Amino acid sequence: MIEKLAELEKRYVEIEERLSDSAVLSDMELYKKYSKEYKSLTPIIEKYREYKKSESDIKDSDEILATERDPEMRELAEEQKYLARDAKEKFNNELKVLLLPKDSNDDKNVIIEIRGGAGGDEAALFSYVLYRMYSMYAEASGYKCELIYANETELRGFKEVSFMIEGEGAYSRFKFESGVHRVQRVPETEAQGRIHTSTVTVAVLPEVEDVEFALNMDELEITRHRSAGAGGQHVNKTESAIRIIHIPTGMVVDCQDERSQLKNKDKALKVMKSRLAELDRQKKDQALASERRSQVGTGDRSERIRTYNYPQGRVTDHRIGFTIYSLENFLNGKLDEMINALINADRAERLKAGEE
Repeated sequence: MIEKLAELEKRYVEIEERLSDSAVLSDMELYKKYSKEYKSLTPIIEKYREYKKSESDIKDSDEILATERDPEMRELAEEQKYLARDAKEKFNNELKVLLLPKDSNDDKNVIIEIRGGAGGDEAALFSYVLYRMYSMYAEASGYKCELIYANETELRGFKEVSFMIEGEGAYSRFKFESGVHRVQRVPETEAQGRIHTSTVTVAVLPEVEDVEFALNMDELEITRHRSAGAGGQHVNKTESAIRIIHIPTGMVVDCQDERSQLKNKDKALKVMKSRLAELDRQKKDQALASERRSQVGTGDRSERIRTYNYPQGRVTDHRIGFTIYSLENFLNGKLDEMINALINADRAERLKAGEE
């Protein structure tokens, strides 16, 4: 690990010099490339330099202890050595985490799709609750949330809703939300006060750039139609909504949020591209099934990942056995405690895999 860090520091210094080179400064694409690499290396190198400082402090303490006879000086040297050894161990563990292979999608925007599952109207109502929860978290975290498509019910629920969350690191914060979310509560539509269980499916897709995945436009059927739903300012008034069908798979994407057909088409194409890229990734993962994968997981839509229990005011993530006893706050967008627990569990699993 130390040899690798020394090489990374050498590369870091090299990039630092190149970023002040006039030839690089005049080439915007090259400058962006080096700036991005420099930024990704900075936390690793800063931690590595702290690690080296702790090693130097241990060496200095040993030299003092080998020659010094004054009791007070020896006591100070012993204390410095003790603190430096603790710091070195701490920095060593932090460097192991920083050196874990980074998910190439972590810095990307995300497209989130929520669909009601078992439970009819109650599932649709909870789809709205989850949409509101993610929107509130995105806003509090400094991300931009933009609606793409919503199929509303008369009771203000969503049979289906898709939206994009834009901002650096968005995928890294939302990627563990994919799967089946289960809710246990007395439905708003239930007069008898019995607790029902309903399910909602969440899919989280990283936004895909043209250079990563190219759509074959000949495989797409693009039509326009009037917006559909339970209401809204433009519903059923203008044919601005866009539907795209991927003919080989039958995959359908709708977008009706914008007044402009062109804007709706652009959004729908982004969703289609991200869905097809995810389908391609899943096929590759299946082909490499022997490769060890994280127990936390980020992509299986059929996996029941979480239960929201209203009577007990708790939310439990079944993948890591983590429970938060503040459901109201959670549904109001206070997701950091859960998200951080999932990220830490994923890191621990990958560290364990690397040691085996």
